[in-house]
Amino acid sequence: MDRSQILLVGLPLLLFCTDILNLFATRRPPPPPPHHRHHHKPPHHHHQPQPPLHQTLDFPYQKSSGFGSVGVGHTVSIDFCASCSYRGTAVNMKNMLENQFPGIHVVLANYPPSPPKRILAKVMPVVQIGAVALLVAGDQIFPRLGVVPPPWFYSLRANKFGAVSAVWLLGNFFQSYLQSSGAFEVYLDAEPIFSKLKEQRFPGEIELRDLVGKRIAGAGIVDGLNGKMWS
Repeated sequence: MDRSQILLVGLPLLLFCTDILNLFATRRPPPPPPHHRHHHKPPHHHHQPQPPLHQTLDFPYQKSSGFGSVGVGHTVSIDFCASCSYRGTAVNMKNMLENQFPGIHVVLANYPPSPPKRILAKVMPVVQIGAVALLVAGDQIFPRLGVVPPPWFYSLRANKFGAVSAVWLLGNFFQSYLQSSGAFEVYLDAEPIFSKLKEQRFPGEIELRDLVGKRIAGAGIVDGLNGKMWS
């Protein structure tokens, strides 16, 4: 083979081997192009600390007059019906008034029913026990009294257990009714400011706070005027 034939055969073989070597050889990633790094420093904002804003929602009558707490020297009396389960409402009102008017004295007391109802409430247990004793031992009680047992006695005696239970439950119901007054009366310095017996409803917390606050504010103004008159 002459030189021309060797070149024609060897050159393609050389190129083929070079391609195979380049195919299986690991290529290194090209280096990243150089770039200028700009270091941007974040601007420093000098935040001056702001004083906290204390927003108070004080009512005019809640501001202290310089002589201690606003409620000092005032007494609120809440007379409620203890047998009507009004104690929880009275305690909530007491806590609210003590928080709104520091220094105020709140007194809780039972509001008794009227005298006739109290007398009947004391008589009711005696009637209740007498009716039960009559149902249980009526066969011996009526002959000793010289009275013929009425027909209703034998009807009740036929169902003794049911009759005794009914008498006991009805007696307890009437006794509880006679002991209840349904009252929730509020007084400020012995002066009435709210009456459930007249309004036929309970006072709201905001309503009671405003009533007490206006009376305290009015009393402070009157005391100030009296002090100027006597000075």
